[in-house]
Amino acid sequence: MREVAVTDGDKVAAQIRFGWSVNSFGVGELAQRVARVNTSDVGALIDTYRQLYTLDAALLADATQLDRLRVQARLEIAIRAFLEEGNYRGFTTNFEDLYGLDQLPGLAAQRLMADGYGFAGEGDWKTAALVRAMKLMADGLPGGTSFMEDYTYHLEGGRSMVLGSHMLEICPSIAKGRPRVEIHPLGIGGKDDPARLVFNAAAGDAINASLVEFGDRFRLVVNEVNTIDAPHAMPKLPVAQAVWVPYPDFTTGLEGWLWAGGAHHTGYSTQIDSEHLQIYADLLGIEFVRIGKGTSLEQVRAQLTLQDLLARRY
Repeated sequence: MREVAVTDGDKVAAQIRFGWSVNSFGVGELAQRVARVNTSDVGALIDTYRQLYTLDAALLADATQLDRLRVQARLEIAIRAFLEEGNYRGFTTNFEDLYGLDQLPGLAAQRLMADGYGFAGEGDWKTAALVRAMKLMADGLPGGTSFMEDYTYHLEGGRSMVLGSHMLEICPSIAKGRPRVEIHPLGIGGKDDPARLVFNAAAGDAINASLVEFGDRFRLVVNEVNTIDAPHAMPKLPVAQAVWVPYPDFTTGLEGWLWAGGAHHTGYSTQIDSEHLQIYADLLGIEFVRIGKGTSLEQVRAQLTLQDLLARRY
């Protein structure tokens, strides 16, 4: 996304440290593939949607809405083919770069993520790669792993919590129950209304992880959280969502996150825990900050000071 430095970074440094190859292509290459998608393949994929998700009868009976759903099917088929041809394991989207496309990928991105691809919105390739790594660590474990964002905060004494979501693209692997396919306006991007899977995340302990870059080094920040059932319906937020309370408590969790430089995009998982990512960071030789059960703000700040001193020395 333009003018958002946290979603960009040094691709050469990332390849040296992580082994990631980050390639960019003009969106027109994808638009050409979308135009070549076979109509029969789109119909078959729509049938798959009907089997796996809840589709409102009114949507299927509305020609305009059904056409918009078909656009997401075309996007899914085209993006999947593009990734398979290039042997890529993750991707990003950007609502400011959709020339030649009818919609921002929503349902398409969610389903590809559910199949193990790394993903992040707004061109955030670091988080897309992190989500892919987390999905590899989580393979075969119960629960789910997704791209996430701390979308907004509920501030109420004794009941403060975080609402996690994104404009469209949360992985259905974390869903509680059967996701619904819905089509709603998207106020950014200037394109047609996209279809997306709408659901609440399953309750339970989870982690949020943010990979941040400081110019000369990388840091993996992890916050342990307790995901809870949504306290009430949110009909004005027609996207997938998770509601959680950070460990060790709301204030310490958020303040520690800010001190550590955690970003707004994260990898969220109910499958793996802090220990998995601690080992990952140790293997890669990057900084690691855990904010969770038993953590105090003083511990976080002392650890950050030590890491800063070590970085200056070496």
